[in-house]
Amino acid sequence: MGAGALRRATRAELSGLPLEVAPRLLGGQLRTVVTTGDEHVEMYLRITEVEAYHGHGTGTEPDPGSHARMGRTARNATMWGEPGHLYVYLSHGIHSCVNVVCGSEGQAGGVLLRAGEVVFGADAAASRRGIATPLSRTALRDLARGPGRLGQAVGLRHPLHDGIDAISGIELHGARAELWMPGQPVEWSSGPRVGVAGVAGTAAFPWRFWIADDPTVSPFRWGRGAAEAARSLA
Repeated sequence: MGAGALRRATRAELSGLPLEVAPRLLGGQLRTVVTTGDEHVEMYLRITEVEAYHGHGTGTEPDPGSHARMGRTARNATMWGEPGHLYVYLSHGIHSCVNVVCGSEGQAGGVLLRAGEVVFGADAAASRRGIATPLSRTALRDLARGPGRLGQAVGLRHPLHDGIDAISGIELHGARAELWMPGQPVEWSSGPRVGVAGVAGTAAFPWRFWIADDPTVSPFRWGRGAAEAARSLA
């Protein structure tokens, strides 16, 4: 089933548990405008793969893979805030990764935007990623395939854009972001999260959701100790 006509997301529909909200984002879009000097670069990303993360005290099952599993810190503070803001964090000291904050304010949770298809602004996304144009079919597929690539492609950077509001679209440090929801659900699959360590990266937490058969979805790989944890659960 196709995504149908898009509409702006509301805080109310993001106020549920991340595990509930995550699959509803599939087929929607993250739209960004990033200003550098006099240049305003616009980009639309169709969301094809996401992962849900719950913070301390969120939901009925503790999530050992979450940045907020031990409570509120300076790093994860955005996850505890108002739904619809974007939690932009730094991975491995290099990659800015983008999450949609979900759940009630004061209750930590987020949905990692793990992969997507650049449907507008592909040349700008390629420039941000240091990829020559014109783009091959494979290069276009891979522009935002994986959370680090996605963060580069949309132009949001940690720490400048951590907390940017994707509901109001208010500018933050030269960037604006808007989250658009699909008009109708898409067909999706679910399974273990990618590259997450230990039991949090096994079928005990099938908290990754993706559009079935979409080529931009990232390949699965085990996180540190996750394959061993999976065998112990079998």
